[in-house]
Amino acid sequence: MNALIAKPFSLMLAAALAVVPTALRANGDIFVCRDAEGRKTYQNTGGGKGCTRVDVQPVLTVPASRQPSARPATEARAISPANFPKVDSQTQRTRDGDRRRILEDELGSEEARLQALRAEYNGGQPERLPGERSDARYQERRTRLQADLHRTENNIASLKRELALLSRQ
Repeated sequence: MNALIAKPFSLMLAAALAVVPTALRANGDIFVCRDAEGRKTYQNTGGGKGCTRVDVQPVLTVPASRQPSARPATEARAISPANFPKVDSQTQRTRDGDRRRILEDELGSEEARLQALRAEYNGGQPERLPGERSDARYQERRTRLQADLHRTENNIASLKRELALLSRQ
C-alpha cells in the first residue's frame, strides 16, 4: 500500500476501533441482582447469586418528520373559531379607556397611601403610641409599617408597568 494512503487508512481504522467498545457497552447485558436483604441492584455483570439477566429491547430511534412548507395566507388557520364573538374597535377603545382610568385611580390611591405610610414610618423611627409601652409592640408595629411600605412601593411599580404596557397597545 502506498505510504500516503496507509496513514489516513490507519487513522480511520483506529477511530473505528475506538468506537466499537463503546457501542458494545451501550448494547451490553443488564442484570438485576438481589442481595440477602432483598434490595435490587442493577449492574452490567451477572457474577453472583441472585442475579438474573434482564431482556432489554434495543432503543428505536425515529427520525423527525419534515416540517410542512408554509401555506399560502388563504389556507392559514384562523386564530379563533369563526363563530367567536368579536368586539368592534370603538367598544375596545372604550374598554381600554376604562381600564386606563381604573389603573390611574388605583395608582393615585396607592401613592397617597405611600405618602401616609412614609409620614407614619418617619424614616424608621415612628412615634410611640400610648399602647406601646413595651419595646416588643413598638418593634412589631415598626416591622409591620416597613412591610406595608415595601408592599405599597411594589404595587405602585406594578401599576406603572401596566400603564406603560397599555400605552404601547
